[in-house]
Amino acid sequence: MSDAAVLTEGLGRRYGTGNVAVDALVDVHLELDPGQFVVLLGPSGSGKTTLLNLVGAIDTPTAGVIEVDGVRLDGLEGEERTRFRREHVGFVFQFFNLIPTLTALENVQLIAEMTGHDGEGLSRKALEAVGMADRIDHFPAALSGGEQQRVAMARAVAKRPRILLADEPTGALDLETGRRVLNVIHQLNRERGMTVLLVTHNAVIADMADRVIRLRDGRVIDDLANSSPLGAERLEW
Repeated sequence: MSDAAVLTEGLGRRYGTGNVAVDALVDVHLELDPGQFVVLLGPSGSGKTTLLNLVGAIDTPTAGVIEVDGVRLDGLEGEERTRFRREHVGFVFQFFNLIPTLTALENVQLIAEMTGHDGEGLSRKALEAVGMADRIDHFPAALSGGEQQRVAMARAVAKRPRILLADEPTGALDLETGRRVLNVIHQLNRERGMTVLLVTHNAVIADMADRVIRLRDGRVIDDLANSSPLGAERLEW
């Protein structure tokens, strides 16, 4: 067992067989430290989302080893994988996936209650952490895109995961709204020590990361530390 937040050795993911087989990831070796803000960069089809899905136990590898938050994932099956997702990671996607008939609080509480503790209390604290304490009784239709994304983030962090996985979280947002959302993610990373793995095709966002990993055709082609990360408010795209 490693102390790394994420450890992969020879990680691969192949879809299909024979002449139609596609290698979405090939021989990926990574070691991410706890509390790092990591950005995965690359064009469409480079393997970014596949890697994120493997880290989050949404998908299973076809080669290699993957360990996340001290748990070996390549051997997990069924209920064990579900338990890992519930207890260790939070997910934020480009599309908010909020339930339209539930308020902001109820959307978050739906996930928070899976912890088995004070679901409403955790939900209120999570919404407060993302700056949505005054909008908890609003339905998604009454919220802006940025506000809906912040509710989605509150839902992801209400169960207090150690790792936050974000797939194009600003892809559907304008510049100012995107900055606000990135600022919230950055605060969660810095104030809670939460490891963040963020997928984007927007190279500008890499300027706020501690570490930038570039993928192309399923392979890691660059892995660089950033000694002077910028605040989200300084990003321009």
